[in-house]
Amino acid sequence: MATKSAGQLFDKVLIANRGEIALRIQRACRELAIKTVVVHSEADADAKYVRLADESVCIGPPPSAQSYLNIPAIISAAEVTDAQAIHPGYGFLSENADFAEKVEKSGFVFIGPRPDTIRLMGDKVNAKIAMGKSGIPCVPGSEGALPDDPKEIVKIARAVKYPVIIKAAGGGGGRGMRVVHTEAALLPAVSLTRSEAGAAFGNPTVYLEKYLDKPRHIEIQMLADEHKNTVYLFERDCSMQRRHQKIIEEAPAPGIALRLLTRIGERCVEACRKIGYRGAGTFEFLYQDDEFFFIEMNTRIQVEHPVTEMITGIDIVQQQIRVAAGQRLTIRQRDIVRRGHAIECRINAEDPDTFAPSPGRITSYHAPGGPGIRVDSHVYHNYFVPPNYDSMIGKVIAYGDTREQAIARMRVALSEMVVEGIKTNIPLHQELLLDDSFLRGGTTIHYLEQRMAKRKQTA
Repeated sequence: MATKSAGQLFDKVLIANRGEIALRIQRACRELAIKTVVVHSEADADAKYVRLADESVCIGPPPSAQSYLNIPAIISAAEVTDAQAIHPGYGFLSENADFAEKVEKSGFVFIGPRPDTIRLMGDKVNAKIAMGKSGIPCVPGSEGALPDDPKEIVKIARAVKYPVIIKAAGGGGGRGMRVVHTEAALLPAVSLTRSEAGAAFGNPTVYLEKYLDKPRHIEIQMLADEHKNTVYLFERDCSMQRRHQKIIEEAPAPGIALRLLTRIGERCVEACRKIGYRGAGTFEFLYQDDEFFFIEMNTRIQVEHPVTEMITGIDIVQQQIRVAAGQRLTIRQRDIVRRGHAIECRINAEDPDTFAPSPGRITSYHAPGGPGIRVDSHVYHNYFVPPNYDSMIGKVIAYGDTREQAIARMRVALSEMVVEGIKTNIPLHQELLLDDSFLRGGTTIHYLEQRMAKRKQTA
């Protein structure tokens, strides 16, 4: 394995992911003159980023468990190609502390936080406790995990007041949650969530929070180096969701006072310093009645990072790589300025009405362009969308001097975009970009599902 001196950039990085994020990381590496190794399953052998890589290694058959989640195969690929570092992207093993630990014990650099930090923030109960100690406001709820005693659980729920939400400590991405409106439904919901959490995450621990009825989903993007230099890159609004899965994201968040955002941003900086955070990370909050409530921290690059890059001019993936190499952040908080507005639409291979996945061959493809338009996508004409993975096939990002201009540019971009042979959710995006509530800004996380439910009732 090739070695490097402290602070010197890597010669070669292995990308342990697929799809648009694999291509995004590869582009960042190539711009920094770093060679790339791409690992891939048999289903992704013809992917664009595989062909563009300096080296590629097939690590298994299409199922994720046998390829992208196969830790020994990924580390073996790094060994045989003399890579120095491994970038996990998002999803798959990106927030797996055991993977990060094995990467480092095998002599490679993990491009992300330290394993103990991932472990701390990956357990939602311990994360809330740590954030509370750091002065980050949390949603009212149980102090730690729910006890086994049913009477105590009832007592906690009564103190918090209904509705409440039961959450899995090891959950994430909208999974392992159950809303409870009445005391009669409480204990069965706790029992069911515990068994589901044990099966899905290997951790049956659950906790309880007050269920907020009209929150927005606001997140703060962080960057930190191992020399305790930490900055925040302002906020994103990710409230347009279905089943806790984000569909449209934007930055800045419409209608939130800058003084409130500055205060929460500064608290996030302090929290990162206290836990010794390193790399890129995102604090996720529910925002209601001018208050922020911490829900979790994502210890990785986010799908929606491009909107922050567009308004700040900072390449977050390159910063991840530089920090992992031991370099100091050269950005100071006073230098970071928000300019303009950016909106991202996630383009999924799915039916726009039923949301059923739509894998298959893309028989015709044309990416939009023009002023302020960025497309992050790994697909191309004649590309086959495999049925084995997440349905996202790309992201369209529109930037403008104002929110109105960004929306207008996004409408034009989506009207130009051609993806034939499969179904996509482009029609849903086009519909939302004409929606009065979205145009006003500040919709809640429940808005899209409520809108769809009303449409079903009138159909």
